[in-house]
Amino acid sequence: MNVKLISVIVLLLLFMPVHWIFAQELPFQVGEKLSFQVDYEFVNAGIATLEIPKIDTVFRHPCYNIRSIAKTNGLFSMFFKVRDQIDSYWDTELFVTRKYVKKLLEGSYKQFRIHYYFPEDTTTTYIKYKKSKRIEKKFKTLPSTQDVLSAFYKVRMMNFEVGDSMFINVTADGRNYRAKINVEKKEVLDTIFGKKECFLIVPVLKGEAIFKQKGKIEIWVTADKYKIPVMLKSKAIIGYFKAKLIDAEKVKIKNI
Repeated sequence: MNVKLISVIVLLLLFMPVHWIFAQELPFQVGEKLSFQVDYEFVNAGIATLEIPKIDTVFRHPCYNIRSIAKTNGLFSMFFKVRDQIDSYWDTELFVTRKYVKKLLEGSYKQFRIHYYFPEDTTTTYIKYKKSKRIEKKFKTLPSTQDVLSAFYKVRMMNFEVGDSMFINVTADGRNYRAKINVEKKEVLDTIFGKKECFLIVPVLKGEAIFKQKGKIEIWVTADKYKIPVMLKSKAIIGYFKAKLIDAEKVKIKNI
């Protein structure tokens, strides 16, 4: 789950029918922290977290700091070590991305990339480091663009039903694309909140790996105004990964 796996986690809005109304009350708050146990097939692979630890400032704009961390445990790390951290800085008023930082360690693969976003003129400055070399480029973004993490939180703010498809403009890893999210069905799942009716949503990803996942990612979120992710499944190069919510701090949902 990049979180990635959730983080997958996943992506997502713009140019959508008007019947999707944003919730007046935000479904999340500063201090919310979601922890997931990540299993590879039937083996416990590690822990992934998705949280909003604080409000920070980027170019004098207050922003939610959305953070995902993924770590394999000691045993799984002997075969494939993951130490990923992704930070999104999401404008608290406009709900657009101001900054996006990726630091990845997945096996022998390392990545360090930064995006600075300027939504007022729809531009971004993208910086990546490759073999100690700094590479920078500037380019135009799509309107109201998101990063991968903020896109998921924007989806949590939306009302939708089974059969809906949502589109969100995303700028990440030096390119723009429109991410599509399909709402496939409702299911009742056993969760840390008890039995909960959940939406199954399926994002169409563009190059975002999660513990080397490959192909379709399925995300179950509570079918209420909070849209809290409770489970995630993804195919890997061999086998599959599953992430299940095992702890939730400072969430607004009741009956925890």
